[in-house]
Amino acid sequence: MTPPRNPPRLGAHDCRKHGRMNVTDYQQSFILHFGEMGSRWGIDRTVGKIYALLYINEAPLNAEQITDALGLSRSNVSMGLHELKSWQLVVSQHLPGDRREYFSTPADVWEIFRTLAEQRHKREVEPTLSMLRSALLDPPTEQPDRYAQERLREMHDFIELTTGWFNDIRGMERDTLIRLMKLGSKVRQVLEVKDKLTRRSPESAQSK
Repeated sequence: MTPPRNPPRLGAHDCRKHGRMNVTDYQQSFILHFGEMGSRWGIDRTVGKIYALLYINEAPLNAEQITDALGLSRSNVSMGLHELKSWQLVVSQHLPGDRREYFSTPADVWEIFRTLAEQRHKREVEPTLSMLRSALLDPPTEQPDRYAQERLREMHDFIELTTGWFNDIRGMERDTLIRLMKLGSKVRQVLEVKDKLTRRSPESAQSK
């Protein structure tokens, strides 16, 4: 998978000239909420706060600025940034004449959620699917295991189906995906019409 594309441009002001980071109450409310929700999603609260700060800040930030803005230790910020880089959710860059690394999020929110979905699928779904495939290879010899294997088969088939769907939509262009999502219940209506036509076809053939 390719890393996030299109890092945002620097603002008119050079972020190297920033003094102490001032986080407004408006920004703070989002940062705190995102950190709290991140912990519920299985993401470290600190990592969630760092990402929230980068997401809403106009210019890229270095580790010192992040530490200053969030009141975190430098080691926690370093570990948080390392985690975000491993998820390919941040863009890093260097500024002319500055050896420090600056971080930002991809400019396109669709890119962010697409990357997050791909990373979670890779880390959580694929290992589970691999385990289920292995569990279905050996025929069970006892009734409790036969029942258990049938339940595992149902889970395997469901994950396989959703994985195929996920692979289809992640390859779509953004505009195509937006149009698909906006269809909403219209997709169901199309499928209902197709089912009606399918049922009528054999009846029409019999009448002839």
